[in-house]
Amino acid sequence: MRLSRIVLASESPRRLELLRSLGFIVEVAASGYAEMPLPGVSPADLASYHAREKLRATLEARGWPIDDPVLAADTVVDLDGTPLGKPLDLADAARMLESLSGREHVVHTAFALAVPGSATWTEERSSTRVRFYRLEAREIAEYLATGESLDKAGAYGIQGRAASLVKAIEGDFYTVMGLPLARLVRTLRVLGFTLPITK
Repeated sequence: MRLSRIVLASESPRRLELLRSLGFIVEVAASGYAEMPLPGVSPADLASYHAREKLRATLEARGWPIDDPVLAADTVVDLDGTPLGKPLDLADAARMLESLSGREHVVHTAFALAVPGSATWTEERSSTRVRFYRLEAREIAEYLATGESLDKAGAYGIQGRAASLVKAIEGDFYTVMGLPLARLVRTLRVLGFTLPITK
């Protein structure tokens, strides 16, 4: 079945942009789910938990059955087993960037997908390794001044000015950006759906 529309259970402008790049007409339906820390849960499992709960909240609000696929996702930065979510403020963002300086970390992005005709949903997760250059205090201050940090896991967005901070990446770039597109497309295909035809 060829898809044309998808519901995004998120207000993330990056995920919206990525889904539109695949040709989808995207309906944004913020889940209203508040991400909370879960002590003892690994960063990877935390990403999956949040994605699942965002989807659950959105489906409960919309009700079944659904006419279009509903997608929720969550990204967590993993520094030596410690999850870094969105910073609370600029001071918290600075602390995160200082902790990532000259280090390797892992970015986990999980998504949960519900499709028409199914009473259950599918969950997937992708992980990518990222290494930062050693950052000078001036670099961190200049990046914080862009305003990019506050709504992003780990206090940086690789697709923006933070590209200048990244020394190497091992894995899927789009996982770091917030939605592993190839994994999503393949999941849709397994479920019997194909992408829109765009000019």
